[in-house]
Amino acid sequence: MSALGSSRVLYRRAVYGLRLGAEATAFKSPPLSRSHRLSPSDDELYQKTTVTLLQREAPEVAFIESYSQRGFTINGDRVLGPCALLPRAVLQWNVGTYKDISEDSLSLFYLLEPKIEILVLGTGDRVERLEPRILEFMKKKRIAVEVQDTANACATFNFLTSERRITAAGLIPPPSAGQ
Repeated sequence: MSALGSSRVLYRRAVYGLRLGAEATAFKSPPLSRSHRLSPSDDELYQKTTVTLLQREAPEVAFIESYSQRGFTINGDRVLGPCALLPRAVLQWNVGTYKDISEDSLSLFYLLEPKIEILVLGTGDRVERLEPRILEFMKKKRIAVEVQDTANACATFNFLTSERRITAAGLIPPPSAGQ
């Protein structure tokens, strides 16, 4: 066997933790040391960073800032009652509770161009089950539906829009939220 071939075998055995005697000590790695910390003189990149804000978030991106039992604050504007957040618009949504969500009330979400990828539905204080036929209807329209309580739906919507996903939301204010 060649010297190269035998060293390869020794290395494999050392990696898997087998005892090889005196030959294995040659393959141990040195212990890690954290004795040296970087200081500003070590590197030019270790300096204060300044950021110049050229433009705030794109105005066409909706961001839910807060919610209450009366409605929502979206991009600094107050919206009273249930609302539909579309990629470039905020509308009043004519539903009172999750029981009012139907194929007709969801029609504005699948008639949009460009097609939305995900519809986030906030059903109030807790997650409520929608009728399976409604979810199947949206699946046929090739729109994923995420049903959550309103607090989590707001956070999910903000996250998805920050990732530049084509997202819409139908939100019902939770009755027990603060003023």
